[in-house]
Amino acid sequence: MSFSVHVARADDADELARVHVDGWRWGYRGVLPAAFLDGLSVEARVARWRDILAKGAPQERTWMACDALGGVGFASIGPHRGEPAGAELYAIYVVERVAGSDVARRLMACAIEGMRALDERRGFLWVLENNPRARGFYEREGWRADGVIRREEIGGVTVQEVRYEVALEARV
Repeated sequence: MSFSVHVARADDADELARVHVDGWRWGYRGVLPAAFLDGLSVEARVARWRDILAKGAPQERTWMACDALGGVGFASIGPHRGEPAGAELYAIYVVERVAGSDVARRLMACAIEGMRALDERRGFLWVLENNPRARGFYEREGWRADGVIRREEIGGVTVQEVRYEVALEARV
């Protein structure tokens, strides 16, 4: 499959929102309540993405993957929002029709390079404990659970999230 990746721009907000909602709906099917997933609004996500992209925070970056039909995935990074210091993969999603292709791996490569550019030694992400597909992907990409767990409420249910970590040493 042919696709390209670029740094997200303000005019990507609609496609980012669609990919975000599609990614949640198929990625969390059987993990989060169906009623919650069905109720996700692309329009609400468009507003959030417009705000995020308009702010243009210098240490935050989003990459958008597109094919001939439009957006197929994205990855977002920035400074770690907790302790210890580091960078964080805030989100990485692809639409179902490209699952298993190179899209997610290419977005992850962009995210890792972006986190390295922040001059941090470690990258972090949070993943739902009961999401074996995502956890398997992260582990294949070199991430490891670091033993930190938190509980969050998503869609009216309490879920457990596992923190993953990756070393960001520069390539030689």
